[in-house]
Amino acid sequence: MNHSDLHAEAASLAAGMAAADHGPDIQLSQTRHRAALVAGWRIGSGSTILELGCGQGDMTAVLAEAVGPGGRVVAVDVAEPSYGTPVTLGESAARLAAGPLGPRIDFRFGTDVLAPSVDFAEGAFDHVVLAHCSWYFASLGQLRDTLARVRPWARRLWFAEWDLAPASGDQLAHLLAVLVQGQFEAAGSRGEGNVRTPFSREALVRLLPEAGWTADGGGPAGTGELQDGDWEVAACLGLAGTPERLAALPEPVRGLVLSQTDVLRAVARPAGNRALDAYWVTAH
Repeated sequence: MNHSDLHAEAASLAAGMAAADHGPDIQLSQTRHRAALVAGWRIGSGSTILELGCGQGDMTAVLAEAVGPGGRVVAVDVAEPSYGTPVTLGESAARLAAGPLGPRIDFRFGTDVLAPSVDFAEGAFDHVVLAHCSWYFASLGQLRDTLARVRPWARRLWFAEWDLAPASGDQLAHLLAVLVQGQFEAAGSRGEGNVRTPFSREALVRLLPEAGWTADGGGPAGTGELQDGDWEVAACLGLAGTPERLAALPEPVRGLVLSQTDVLRAVARPAGNRALDAYWVTAH
């Protein structure tokens, strides 16, 4: 399809998502962001795509629209179909499967590409996509191993994530919330939140050659409409108020986390915390 059409199709794509039943404006902003990413990547009609960390299918739907009726998206996530709220991954996938994009999508939940049982032929995909899912990984080592595992399967890598470098002071709340959650995880107080291993764009670029990829492009991605700043502030404050998670931290880390959370409370707004910017990188 004409890539400029992705922007025009964002509203209909968003309306087809199960999460739109609970927050249509939120879903629309999330879909618009991903449509802008894919339009810039110029993924061609008829392409085959392996999407890692597909979640509820926000990016999956946009990719399926981009590849057209002759394309295919294999959407993989380690989480089970029952994961997610207010809509589970399985419920969202079922809605997409029942719609016009369904024949183009193959959802595979509970699937870890590092498992020996998961394999694809060399060159099976034109592209592999990771979009706003890499901070879920337990470590940079796990991300590196995953990128190395999929390297023979696809010609190109398209990667998008939040940018840890704030562009303005009103993004500090999102940044602090992300870093504090990362400290919980790094110090051994493990959970199942959105943020487990936050890392910089520069760290990704350093990691890619270790996984057999060569970065060959990239750029910024606007996030002005997204609500993730509020979500991560709430998640961080929830963690700081969870005695068992705090108790699992070594004493020096606990003191640091509590002090940073005090700062977060001072700089965060009740609502409308501006999200960090995002970036994208492509590699071959």
